[in-house]
Amino acid sequence: MNGGETLFFDRLAAATGNGLARHKACAAAAGTERQPAAIVSYASNGEVLVTGPESQALAAAEQLRQQGGLNCTVVATSRQSDRAEPGSGETRIIRDSVQGLVGHLGQFRIELASASARAALPPLTAGDEGGFDLVLDLNTPPLLRREVPPPGYYAPQDADALQRALQEIPTLVGEFEKPRYFQYDASICAHGRSGITACTRCLDACPTDAITSDGDSIRVDAKLCQGAGSCATACPSGAITYAYPRLSDNLQRLRVLFKSYRQAGGTDAVLLLHDAHSGRDRVAAAAEWLPENLIPCEIEELGSAGMDIWLAALAYGARSVCLLTCEDIPASVTAAIDAQLKVAQAIVAGMGYPAEVLYTVSADSADFPRTLGDPPAEFAPAHAEFAPLDEKRTVIRLAVDHLFAHAPAPRPLVALPAGAPFGEIEVDAERCTLCMACVSQCPANALSAGDDTPQLKFVEANCLQCGLCCRSCPENAIAASPRLLFDAIKRNTLRVLHEEEPFCCVRCGKPFATRSVIERITRKMKGHPMFGGDALQRIAMCEDCRVEQLYHDEQASISLGDSR
Repeated sequence: MNGGETLFFDRLAAATGNGLARHKACAAAAGTERQPAAIVSYASNGEVLVTGPESQALAAAEQLRQQGGLNCTVVATSRQSDRAEPGSGETRIIRDSVQGLVGHLGQFRIELASASARAALPPLTAGDEGGFDLVLDLNTPPLLRREVPPPGYYAPQDADALQRALQEIPTLVGEFEKPRYFQYDASICAHGRSGITACTRCLDACPTDAITSDGDSIRVDAKLCQGAGSCATACPSGAITYAYPRLSDNLQRLRVLFKSYRQAGGTDAVLLLHDAHSGRDRVAAAAEWLPENLIPCEIEELGSAGMDIWLAALAYGARSVCLLTCEDIPASVTAAIDAQLKVAQAIVAGMGYPAEVLYTVSADSADFPRTLGDPPAEFAPAHAEFAPLDEKRTVIRLAVDHLFAHAPAPRPLVALPAGAPFGEIEVDAERCTLCMACVSQCPANALSAGDDTPQLKFVEANCLQCGLCCRSCPENAIAASPRLLFDAIKRNTLRVLHEEEPFCCVRCGKPFATRSVIERITRKMKGHPMFGGDALQRIAMCEDCRVEQLYHDEQASISLGDSR
């Protein structure tokens, strides 16, 4: 467990066997180790940009200069006084409009409208122009309107927020470190191929704008990333993963937690996942009233735990999993959680379990914590022992296979909501020419070509439902269909989606294309001036025979000309 989480464990009730088992389980889980994360560093010298209406910006800059000893530059976007330009040692004033602002703590850069104003900006490092370590933005609306602003950027919208910013800004001088929250594997990313963009789930889920498209892959700015985790939850392939802590560390903690709870005699365990910020405070405040079968489990950010964590928790022994939401969680993160929750609920319901074993509770509601601790009576699977891994789809597969083996009313498959990372593709045999463009684009090896026969093959377990095959098909012959096939053997079996009789060269007999392709090209080229007479027959020849026939026709033409 995280260190802060243990602060309120002594306040959890232990009047029953479940309460005593909870204490033992939490103590055991607190002893699990986690791999250290890489570090991201910032350096700030205290060069502050204050921008906004002149009188307000000057007053804020003067307070920062006097109380914090900071060097301030005011970019006054509207002149509200006749104050002259300050002399040496006073706040620098530039009267101009800000055209753009980018960066983060220690490396903010702005663009001003006029060249003369840009020349007055202080250099952040040798050779740089327009550099600042910190930004106090008093404009309405603010220059940056992200859900989560970059470190070192303040845009207070009321007097209380302004005073908090003025107190905090002077503390951000020096060198600072934070965890590198993510890992990225471009080799399994489904963002794009060959200039075709498909999956954008991580970009849509990121509240900090730290993720941008980099052509066929993505780029993550580690200094803008603040660990919301929704990118990892939304990613269908596991290309981007949360690293603070890693998936395997969280799974090991859960496995120890539930095993210890059972061994201590605990029953009907309900897992309460909450974040290390507002969620921790709400749970700590309600600790003594929480039901004794409710086990709080702190994660860095609620958005960092997706269906891999939720389904694994059910397999390891939770009777239900509750996600504690708070109003300060960014809307994009909440949307990513809700979308994944709908998919996970459909999966468990497809096996005959109550969908309500996975649910959210708002910490801001009047019913908290009275809505907790009452798991559905129908759900009581055997306890899994699979090893904690760092591969998202493998963990989901292991958890689903375990839950399916003990399911009360299993079905062969279940339809899933749009955007689910599992499913099949359907091919229109009338349109498909087996050109294999889809095979070359598939990032997960779900599609493959036949060896010696024109075939399109498919392994459903590998499909990410990213849509690259659909977008790359020149004939619009492919459609994705989100679902989960529960039978593991069928899910991993290579099956043929479409096949045709090979077309053989009319000259040498070698197979080189499909009949539908040759017939389609022949229809399109018929009547074209370049394919008049016998030339149309060359379409039905393989590449080697086509070259030979062209050479033969040219020689015959030359001989005919000489004879004349």
